[in-house]
Amino acid sequence: MFVPVKHIIFKKGVIVLTISLSTSKLIRYIVAYVFITSGLMKLISAELSQYFISLGLPYPTVTLYVIALIEISCGILLVLNKNVKHATLPLILIMIAALLITKVPILHTGLVQFAFSARLDIVMLVLLFILYSRKTRYL
Repeated sequence: MFVPVKHIIFKKGVIVLTISLSTSKLIRYIVAYVFITSGLMKLISAELSQYFISLGLPYPTVTLYVIALIEISCGILLVLNKNVKHATLPLILIMIAALLITKVPILHTGLVQFAFSARLDIVMLVLLFILYSRKTRYL
Protein backbone atom coordinates (compact mmCIF):
# COMPACT_ATOMS: atom_id res chain seq x y z
CA MET A 1 0.00 0.00 0.00
CA PHE A 2 1.37 3.42 -0.95
CA VAL A 3 0.93 6.09 1.66
CA PRO A 4 0.98 9.72 0.52
CA VAL A 5 2.86 12.52 2.23
CA LYS A 6 2.89 11.96 6.00
CA HIS A 7 4.05 15.38 7.16
CA ILE A 8 4.79 18.74 5.64
CA ILE A 9 7.27 20.70 7.71
CA PHE A 10 8.27 24.31 7.10
CA LYS A 11 11.90 25.01 8.06
CA LYS A 12 13.38 28.43 7.41
CA GLY A 13 11.09 29.04 4.46
CA VAL A 14 11.75 25.62 2.91
CA ILE A 15 9.18 22.86 2.69
CA VAL A 16 10.47 19.51 3.92
CA LEU A 17 8.29 16.52 3.05
CA THR A 18 8.26 13.35 5.08
CA ILE A 19 6.94 10.55 2.93
CA SER A 20 6.62 6.84 3.39
CA LEU A 21 9.37 4.56 2.20
CA SER A 22 7.26 2.89 -0.45
CA THR A 23 6.05 6.21 -1.87
CA SER A 24 9.58 7.54 -2.01
CA LYS A 25 10.79 4.39 -3.73
CA LEU A 26 7.99 4.56 -6.29
CA ILE A 27 8.76 8.20 -7.09
CA ARG A 28 12.48 7.41 -7.45
CA TYR A 29 11.76 4.55 -9.86
CA ILE A 30 9.33 6.61 -11.96
CA VAL A 31 11.66 9.61 -12.22
CA ALA A 32 14.64 7.34 -12.95
CA TYR A 33 12.70 5.56 -15.70
CA VAL A 34 11.77 8.85 -17.37
CA PHE A 35 15.32 10.22 -17.34
CA ILE A 36 17.11 7.00 -18.30
CA THR A 37 14.81 6.47 -21.28
CA SER A 38 15.03 10.16 -22.21
CA GLY A 39 18.83 10.05 -22.14
CA LEU A 40 18.96 6.84 -24.16
CA MET A 41 16.57 8.23 -26.77
CA LYS A 42 18.75 11.31 -27.18
CA LEU A 43 21.59 8.95 -28.08
CA ILE A 44 19.76 6.57 -30.42
CA SER A 45 16.97 8.60 -32.05
CA ALA A 46 18.07 10.61 -35.07
CA GLU A 47 14.77 12.53 -35.05
CA LEU A 48 15.14 13.55 -31.39
CA SER A 49 18.79 14.47 -31.98
CA GLN A 50 17.81 16.69 -34.92
CA TYR A 51 15.12 18.39 -32.84
CA PHE A 52 17.60 18.98 -30.01
CA ILE A 53 20.18 20.40 -32.43
CA SER A 54 17.53 22.68 -33.99
CA LEU A 55 16.96 24.43 -30.64
CA GLY A 56 19.89 26.75 -31.33
CA LEU A 57 21.98 25.85 -28.30
CA PRO A 58 25.73 26.45 -28.44
CA TYR A 59 27.70 23.32 -29.35
CA PRO A 60 24.46 21.37 -29.86
CA THR A 61 26.03 17.94 -30.41
CA VAL A 62 28.25 18.20 -27.33
CA THR A 63 25.34 19.57 -25.31
CA LEU A 64 23.14 16.69 -26.47
CA TYR A 65 25.67 14.08 -25.32
CA VAL A 66 26.33 15.84 -22.01
CA ILE A 67 22.61 16.11 -21.23
CA ALA A 68 22.04 12.47 -22.23
CA LEU A 69 24.93 11.33 -20.01
CA ILE A 70 23.66 13.36 -17.06
CA GLU A 71 20.12 12.02 -17.47
CA ILE A 72 21.27 8.40 -17.67
CA SER A 73 23.82 8.59 -14.83
CA CYS A 74 21.53 10.52 -12.47
CA GLY A 75 18.66 8.14 -13.32
CA ILE A 76 20.87 5.18 -12.40
CA LEU A 77 21.81 6.88 -9.11
CA LEU A 78 18.11 7.29 -8.34
CA VAL A 79 17.40 3.62 -9.04
CA LEU A 80 20.30 2.62 -6.78
CA ASN A 81 19.23 5.15 -4.12
CA LYS A 82 22.73 6.64 -4.11
CA ASN A 83 23.29 10.39 -3.66
CA VAL A 84 19.63 11.07 -4.41
CA LYS A 85 19.82 14.71 -3.31
CA HIS A 86 22.87 15.31 -5.52
CA ALA A 87 21.39 13.37 -8.45
CA THR A 88 18.20 15.44 -8.47
CA LEU A 89 19.93 18.83 -8.74
CA PRO A 90 21.23 18.47 -12.31
CA LEU A 91 17.90 16.95 -13.34
CA ILE A 92 16.03 19.93 -11.86
CA LEU A 93 18.30 22.27 -13.83
CA ILE A 94 17.69 20.27 -17.01
CA MET A 95 13.92 20.45 -16.51
CA ILE A 96 14.01 24.21 -15.84
CA ALA A 97 16.11 24.73 -18.97
CA ALA A 98 13.75 22.52 -20.99
CA LEU A 99 10.78 24.58 -19.81
CA LEU A 100 12.50 27.86 -20.61
CA ILE A 101 13.79 26.79 -24.03
CA THR A 102 10.92 24.71 -25.36
CA LYS A 103 7.78 25.70 -23.44
CA VAL A 104 8.00 29.39 -22.52
CA PRO A 105 7.98 30.43 -26.21
CA ILE A 106 4.51 28.83 -26.40
CA LEU A 107 3.15 31.40 -23.91
CA HIS A 108 2.26 33.77 -26.75
CA THR A 109 -0.37 31.24 -27.90
CA GLY A 110 -2.11 31.45 -24.53
CA LEU A 111 -1.81 30.27 -20.96
CA VAL A 112 -3.96 27.17 -21.48
CA GLN A 113 -1.83 25.99 -24.43
CA PHE A 114 1.33 26.60 -22.37
CA ALA A 115 -0.12 24.73 -19.38
CA PHE A 116 -1.01 21.80 -21.62
CA SER A 117 2.40 21.69 -23.32
CA ALA A 118 4.32 22.07 -20.07
CA ARG A 119 2.24 19.70 -17.92
CA LEU A 120 4.67 16.77 -17.95
CA ASP A 121 7.69 18.99 -17.38
CA ILE A 122 5.95 20.55 -14.39
CA VAL A 123 5.01 17.15 -12.97
CA MET A 124 8.64 16.00 -13.30
CA LEU A 125 9.83 19.15 -11.54
CA VAL A 126 7.42 18.52 -8.67
CA LEU A 127 8.55 14.89 -8.35
CA LEU A 128 12.21 15.96 -8.44
CA PHE A 129 11.47 18.58 -5.78
CA ILE A 130 9.86 15.89 -3.60
CA LEU A 131 12.92 13.66 -3.99
CA TYR A 132 15.28 16.54 -3.27
CA SER A 133 13.44 17.78 -0.19
CA ARG A 134 12.69 14.43 1.42
CA LYS A 135 14.44 13.52 4.61
CA THR A 136 17.40 11.29 3.93
CA ARG A 137 16.43 7.72 4.71
CA TYR A 138 17.88 4.49 3.54
CA LEU A 139 15.36 2.26 1.81
